[in-house]
Formats: sequence, structure tokens, C-alpha cells
Amino acid sequence: MPQRRDMNDLISRLLDLAVAIQQIPAPTFHEAERAEFVRARFAEENLQKVEIDSVGNVYGCLNASHGPRSIVHRSLVISAHLDTVFPLNVDLRCEREPERILAPGIGDNSLGVAGLIGLVWMLREDKISLPGELWLVANVGEEGLGNLRGMKALVDRFVGATRLGSSEHPQYTEKGHPHGPLAFVVIEGMALGQVYHRGLGVRRYRITVRTAGGHSWNDYGQPSAIHELTALSTRIAALELPRSPRTTLNVGTISGGSSVNVIASEADLELDLRSENEQSLETLAEQVEQIARAAEKPGVTVELEVIGQRSSGELPADHPLVLLAQDGLRAVGIEPRLSIGSTDANLPLSRGLSSVTIGLTTGGRSHTVHEFMNIAPLEKGMEQLVRLVSRVWEAD
Repeated sequence: MPQRRDMNDLISRLLDLAVAIQQIPAPTFHEAERAEFVRARFAEENLQKVEIDSVGNVYGCLNASHGPRSIVHRSLVISAHLDTVFPLNVDLRCEREPERILAPGIGDNSLGVAGLIGLVWMLREDKISLPGELWLVANVGEEGLGNLRGMKALVDRFVGATRLGSSEHPQYTEKGHPHGPLAFVVIEGMALGQVYHRGLGVRRYRITVRTAGGHSWNDYGQPSAIHELTALSTRIAALELPRSPRTTLNVGTISGGSSVNVIASEADLELDLRSENEQSLETLAEQVEQIARAAEKPGVTVELEVIGQRSSGELPADHPLVLLAQDGLRAVGIEPRLSIGSTDANLPLSRGLSSVTIGLTTGGRSHTVHEFMNIAPLEKGMEQLVRLVSRVWEAD
């Protein structure tokens, strides 16, 4: 790989871009302003086929082909999610220190989005010619209740809505990508050193309890939605979960009631279930549903709603894409760790498509207002990304 004249300047520009992206609020379902900023940056970089799709994903293509060339050399899709976990009113104040940057969402995933453009800068500076189209996508809906809607639209665009290998799968999509892309590579800002080749299965529920309610004194003895819901939550939390395959549950939010002296007529919670194994996840989900149904009684109704689902999937550890991702890390002096996680890669992996998630630097306190990313490892993070992208066609 050629030696760059001034990597410090490139990293400085990349950090400035990451902060500019971070300063634009982008809660899940409210990514439009940040998406427009990225679209403008893609256009400034003279990427081709720049557009924002109907769900809010931003697309740009480097090395766009016209005609039969695309039939021989399939495309590669690199994506990073636009959205953050923070509400619109959160203080996005940024503190820049010599060794790190502290700001809500700076590493998850403002840096990942900036990395899409940084990748273009480095490929051009190194004069690396790619044999196929490189699609850069800033997608919506990765966090919270986004339910990977952006990634679903992205994969459907390039591959079609049917599972790869099925009799119904199209040989050519409407966008002209034969058999789908070579791979989907997902960028997360703060996962440097890890190669996520396994998708963690996730099921999310909203459980709502309703009662007639009443006055805390005059109607004492009537069922309270809050009392019933907390009792239900306690029974769920007491479920015995397998350690292997690792399986977890978490009540993330709980709300209800209107006043301290009112018997609550409605209360709800949001529940997150995860497992390394799809069958274990299904078993846990069935147990939760049984507990919810059993909580119904005269004067108490329970509603169970699935509000999120991420199917699992994986690539073998010896898959060419996984090996290339590891090679890229070793080439910059980092020993890779094969990992399982809940990322945008879940969607293509669940459809049998080649996908990995990699990171650009290290950091900590993700999903809190005290989030920070470390600056020094970023150079190696970008180098491993360039190495992976420049070699991925070798595995086709």
C-alpha cells in the first residue's frame, strides 16, 4: 500500500467532518437534516448517482459503471448509520482534547459516517483503482426502534426482497446489480479490532396493561395498571436464561399513571430480548408471551406488541470476507477479535448475504452524553478499511 505524504492532515480533516456531522441532531426517525448534510458532501466529492431514497438513506457511488462492465465486476456496498440514541433536545456540546473527542454520538456513529468520505479521500490519494462499483450509503434506522428499516431498504434495493438462493430471487435487480453485491461492509465508529461476522438475534416488545383505574383511597382494591405491570415484569425478570448460548433480557423503559393519588389505568414497558441462538430467542419469546397472557384477569387487559425484530445470521470464520477483514487488521498491527453483535449487518446476514461490521477507532461510554472516541487509533482504523475495500474483489 503506498505511503501517504501527510496522513496527519487527512485525519484532521476526517475529525473535523465527524464533529460537523455530530453537531446535527439525528434521533432515529429524525435523520433528515443530517442526511441532507451527507448528501451535499457526497456531491462535493463528485460521487455519482447521489440521492436520498424514500426512507432517508443517502447513496453515492464511486467508480460507477455504465453498461456490461457491471455484469463482470459486482459492486461493494459500504454503509454507516446516520441515527443516534439521543433526543432532539440533548446538549450536543463537543470537547476536543489532544488524545480524544468527547461528544454525544461522536463515535456512534458520526465517525462511521465521516469514514465513508474519508475512505474516498484515501482511495484517491493512493490512486487505488477498483474493479467494480463502490457504493457508499449513510442509512437510517439502526438504533432503538428503527428496526433496521434503512438497512432493509438498502438490501432490497441491491438484492431484492427475496432471500438469496431462493427460486424467486432475481438474477438482476432493477438497479442492474447481477446476483447482488459482493458484500455489505458496515462501519461502526468505535469497534476497532473487532470483526462482527455473526448477527445477534433480537426481539423487542411493548407490553401495555389497562384497568379501570380510580381514586387511591375511595377505589382502593381495584386493580392498578402499574401494580399489575410491575408484577408481570418481576415474573419475566425471574425467568431462568441459558448461559450458553448466551441469552439476555432487559426492561428498558417503564411508564404509566397520571398522579400519585390515582390508581393507574394504563402502564407500559419496553422489553429487549437477545440471544446468540435463534431457537433460544424463540423459546424466551414464547415464555414472555405466556406470562403476558397469564396476567390477564377480570378488570385487567394485557396487550403485547412486537416493536422490533432482528434475525440472526452468520458467516463462517473461514469465509473469505471474514479472513480479509482480519488480514486488514493484522496488517496495521492489530490482532482481530471475531465477534457477535446486533448491528446493521444482521439484515444481510439473515438473508444469507456476505456481510461484516468493522470499526474505525476505540472509545467508550457509548449511548451516554459522556461518549468519547480516541484519536490515535483512527489512522490504523482507516488503513484497515482501505485494505479491505481494495482487496475484496479478490474473494469473488
